[in-house]
Amino acid sequence: MFDSYGRKINYLRISVTDLCNLRCKYCMPEKGIDKMWHKEILTLEEIEAITESFVELGVDKVRITGGEPLVRKNILKLIDGIGKIGGVNDLAMTTNGILLKDYAKDLKNAGLNRLNISLDTLNEEKYSQITKVGKLKDVLQGIEAAKKSGLTPIKLNVVLIKDFNENEIEDFINLTKYEDIEIRFIELMPIGTLKHWSSNKYISNDTVLEKMPELIEIESADISSPARYYKLPNAKGKVGLINPISCKFCENCNRIRLTADGKLKSCLHSNAEVDLKKLLREGKDIKTVITDTIKSKPKEHELENGNYINREMTAIGG
Repeated sequence: MFDSYGRKINYLRISVTDLCNLRCKYCMPEKGIDKMWHKEILTLEEIEAITESFVELGVDKVRITGGEPLVRKNILKLIDGIGKIGGVNDLAMTTNGILLKDYAKDLKNAGLNRLNISLDTLNEEKYSQITKVGKLKDVLQGIEAAKKSGLTPIKLNVVLIKDFNENEIEDFINLTKYEDIEIRFIELMPIGTLKHWSSNKYISNDTVLEKMPELIEIESADISSPARYYKLPNAKGKVGLINPISCKFCENCNRIRLTADGKLKSCLHSNAEVDLKKLLREGKDIKTVITDTIKSKPKEHELENGNYINREMTAIGG
């Protein structure tokens, strides 16, 4: 599938739940979220059916997200089902890692290929502070379980937050010296009701290069990747910088998103959505709607004038 700007759209990101077992300050509002009713959420069978339609249209890369996907009931059944769809060449998941120590082996056996794990600090006290309820040791144990299970290469997603973790940039990067691991620094995005908090805590990814000038830029094997990649001399792993705010990467965007309640989003930073769930439950063919939505995918996102989206990140998927 190609959009009107000639971009090949082959990457589907599926949010399977709006629920999460953490309360991260940049993701979850202080008063929580209005949880979706069970009937509002796509069933596992509906997610598989929609995924099959996308694969038939050319998608070959699928990522499962949340909220926290591992809190979704029967998540292993869903992974197994999607993994068996012919044409899915890469099946990945983004998780906070809290439950990973109990799920890693079964996820691998069900057909999951690899993981992105969200981890914004290596300090136990700060981790409890930013997540409100989480324990760092659970994530570290989950990372080890993922390694043993072969869910590699592991990518750690680090959201840069002013006055919180910029003093840990070197610590994260040093993890790549002796391990084949990817540390991805992501600029904090203003989304939903937390957009003003996020705007005040934003720092550019240029900070990473300023703190670690010895990083050497390297070419990426995947031109559609939103990250610019770097390595320390002789390091086993690498560092990725994802700059949705300071340096947009829209020209190579190859993705489309499906929310937990069945809305199709052609751009993360757009309020435009198409209700695939409604069409599916009415027994209508969704393929034409999918291709039309992709053709209307915007050239780029606009955040400069405060054009922030209304949905909370936990409702969209990471």
